[in-house]
Amino acid sequence: MSESKYAEDLALAHLLADIADSISLDRYQSLDLVITTKPDNTPVTDADRAVETAIREALATHRPNDGLLGEEFGSDITGAKRYWVIDPIDGTKNFMRGVPTWATLIALVEVAEDGTQEVVVGIASSPALARRWYASCCEGAYVTFNGQSRKLAVSQVSSITDASVAYSDFVGFGSRLNAFNSILSTAWRTRGMGDFWSHVLVAEGAVDIAIEPTLAVWDMAALDIIVRE
Repeated sequence: MSESKYAEDLALAHLLADIADSISLDRYQSLDLVITTKPDNTPVTDADRAVETAIREALATHRPNDGLLGEEFGSDITGAKRYWVIDPIDGTKNFMRGVPTWATLIALVEVAEDGTQEVVVGIASSPALARRWYASCCEGAYVTFNGQSRKLAVSQVSSITDASVAYSDFVGFGSRLNAFNSILSTAWRTRGMGDFWSHVLVAEGAVDIAIEPTLAVWDMAALDIIVRE
């Protein structure tokens, strides 16, 4: 059987995730964690910055011609035919409070001649949960837990009244809040799980719907292909 078109890219993404996990897990629940506030009033830790810096350094070595878009240090993707999208710690508020549902999100985007963009590789690595979800184009999505990998499939639930709905919180919906509440009131079950966790549970088929009012590209790129695959 021939090797997947994106096998080398996925292998590199796993390497980047290994680097990230080593740094983030070492800083998780540390007493000297440095927390500051960004201009948008969201928190950032020294771990966020250290993870993204390490990933940037690794990509400069292994893929110097690829572009890169990261949450903490901006983007350099102008004219790039492929670029990486990095969220060093998705769920920073959880991370800084000692809640284990946080992850590093890594995605690779390809840009076609007509400008169309597609995520072709994605990883969500959550070392505090001992889990890693990953996917590459046309090869399916998988989760690794305790050294074992299994292929994922979304649920077959097709009705809101039978669906389990996950979300982050009620902030940010604005004029759509009533519509959001209407969905929740109709659903079989609702839980405020939030961040990457809601979406990978959709990929696993454990949750049927994940709802967010707004997201940045680094919040969603890796999760996009994991759920699609």
